[in-house]
Amino acid sequence: MTVPKLRAFVLDSSDARRLAEFYRHLLGLEYRPGDEPPAPGTPDEKGQDWLVLLGDDGSWQLSFQQTDKVEPTTWPDAGVPQQMHLDTAVGSVAELDRQHERVLSLGGTLRFDRSDDPVEPLRVYADPDGHTFCVFVG
Repeated sequence: MTVPKLRAFVLDSSDARRLAEFYRHLLGLEYRPGDEPPAPGTPDEKGQDWLVLLGDDGSWQLSFQQTDKVEPTTWPDAGVPQQMHLDTAVGSVAELDRQHERVLSLGGTLRFDRSDDPVEPLRVYADPDGHTFCVFVG
């Protein structure tokens, strides 16, 4: 039986370039050729529509679709559920702590801290548009 292959995860954004840059720096990804930021002072036509970041081996991509408004999730409060989130992993609690500082410096917001859990230490963050993502040790 043939099944579809997951190729991309798409995030809506009220500022696609800002969100793409957040994840590019956070995850060390690169733009699909042609989606790079324009030269200073040049209009960012791609950033007003659709941008793609490529995974290391090219088998997946993280894409950003410009929208007028994104309602940030309120997780762990139930007001606006997260619906979907990204999971990322690091190799140690020390690296989890180092990444915590990076996430905050890039504009992420801590939503939940379980970094002292002996079985599965993790932290949950919101990106600049309010989408949630986890960084856990695993």
